[in-house]
Amino acid sequence: MGSVKDLVILEEPKEGKLGVGRFVFSDRYSVFDYGEMPDPINGKGKALCMLSAYFFERLEEAGIKTHYLGLYDAEQKKLKRFDEVDEAVNVMEIRLVRVIHLEKKNGYDYSSYKSLKGNFLIPVEVIYRNSLPEGSSVFRRLEKGQITLSELGLSRMPEPGERLANPFIDFSTKLESEDRYLNRNEVLDICSISEDELLEICRVATTVDEIITRETEKAGIINEDGKIELAFDESRQLMVVDSVGTPDECRFSYDGIEISKEVLRRHYRKTDWYKRLQILKGEEDWRRILGAPPRLPEELKKAVSDMYMACCNEITGRKVFEVDSLREIIGRIKELV
Repeated sequence: MGSVKDLVILEEPKEGKLGVGRFVFSDRYSVFDYGEMPDPINGKGKALCMLSAYFFERLEEAGIKTHYLGLYDAEQKKLKRFDEVDEAVNVMEIRLVRVIHLEKKNGYDYSSYKSLKGNFLIPVEVIYRNSLPEGSSVFRRLEKGQITLSELGLSRMPEPGERLANPFIDFSTKLESEDRYLNRNEVLDICSISEDELLEICRVATTVDEIITRETEKAGIINEDGKIELAFDESRQLMVVDSVGTPDECRFSYDGIEISKEVLRRHYRKTDWYKRLQILKGEEDWRRILGAPPRLPEELKKAVSDMYMACCNEITGRKVFEVDSLREIIGRIKELV
C-alpha cells in the first residue's frame, strides 16, 4: 500500500455495502520521495498500530464514527480492543470503502463524484493546524496570496513557530499524483458535497484535533498539526478512515524535537548521498542513478525505534513496550543529531 502499511482485502466493498480489510503496519519508512530506505525501524509498525487503535477508540467514545473494527490477534484469530491485547500487534481490522480513481484529461476529472450516494473515500486530506512551524507551507502560500490572514484568524503576519489561538482547517488533494492545497469552494466542487457536509467535515476534524491534543498533552507532547482522511459510509454518514493520531499522521514535538522520521531526515541531510539527491531528484531514473542510501548508525536506529515505542507508551498511559522514558530517549537523540 505504501511505505508505512500494507492492505489485505478480506471482502471487497460494493456499491451498497462496506468491505472488510486489514492494515498491516510495517517497520519500513521513506524520506525525500526516495522510496523504501534500507533500515527497518524495529517496533515502529506495532507502535503505530497500537497508537492508532487507541485513538480510534477515543474517537468512538466521543461519538465519531470510524472504520476501525479492532486489533487482530493472529494467535487467537480474533479481534480485540486496545486494553484486551496482552502484547503489541501490528494488524488492525477495518471496514473498507470504495476508492474512486480519477481520470486525467486536461487536469483531473472529478465528475464521477456527482452521482455517488455513499460508500466512498472523500478525495481530500483534511489538515488541522495548531501552530505554524518554521518551513510551514502556510508562509509560502501567504506570500503568494493563496491564503489570507483572515482565514488563519490573524490580523498580522505570523512568526515561525507561532501557536494559533484556534486551529485552522486546511485541505489538500488525496488522489492526484502530486498533492495541491484547496480552498473551501474547490472542496465543495471536486467532492460534490453540500455546505452542511463541509461544515460537518470541519467539525469532525476539530473534534479529532481536540482529542489528540488532550491525550498528547498528558504526556508532555505538543500536537502541532495533523491530517485525517474521511469517507462516507453506505448511508452517507461521515467516517474517519486510514490511521489517526500517530507520528505519521501528526506533527508531534517533545522538548524541541519532532517525534517522527524528521529525526532521520536530519541525519541524512548531513550525508553526501543527500547532496547528490538534491542535484539528481526530478531527472529521469534519478533513484537508480543516485544509488542506495547509506545505512543508519546502529545507535541512531535504536534511539528512533525506542522513540516510536515510548511515544505509544506515554500517550496511551500503558507500558506496551519495554523502553526508557520519552524524556531519556529524546535526550539521546539530541546528542546524536
